[in-house]
Amino acid sequence: MSNGPSTRFPRGWGLELFGLFLYHTAFNEEAAVLKKHRFVQTLTRTALRNFTLALATSLAVLAAPPAQAFTRQGEAETQVAQRSQVIALSELPVQAQDVHRRIHEGGPFRYSKDGSVFGNRERLLPRRPRGFYREYTVPTPGEHDRGARRIVCGGKEVQQPETCFYTRDHYASFKQIDPRR
Repeated sequence: MSNGPSTRFPRGWGLELFGLFLYHTAFNEEAAVLKKHRFVQTLTRTALRNFTLALATSLAVLAAPPAQAFTRQGEAETQVAQRSQVIALSELPVQAQDVHRRIHEGGPFRYSKDGSVFGNRERLLPRRPRGFYREYTVPTPGEHDRGARRIVCGGKEVQQPETCFYTRDHYASFKQIDPRR
């Protein structure tokens, strides 16, 4: 007969089993805590990244001027640039004045390409539908070919253009012709 409680295991094993139980329980709890910690870290990093992106986007939007102001400012800059790029008809070379007069009279023109559609590929003139602009050669004294000088006019009717531009450098720059001056 034994004085203590009856056990199935030999003496001393109870403490060992209890120790193993505690060790594994603690290890599993530690692993669970680590998993939870990694999940929280990932979640925090993602939330912080998203918050940073949202904050940067908001600041960029707030720092930008309103679209209306930007458009008005762009229009004002364009108008100033157009005003500074105006030339009086009387300031044009005599050959250009002659071509301008012939455009309004419907010809005759010296070159076969005069009156052909100008595509505005350089996008230096205001955008209009294809066929709006027509080009005319301004003869250059001493040149054996058409030279670089042109008048480009735009409008619905060829003989009554709404606007005309002069280029002396083959479409690299334009000046709007003011026929009143």
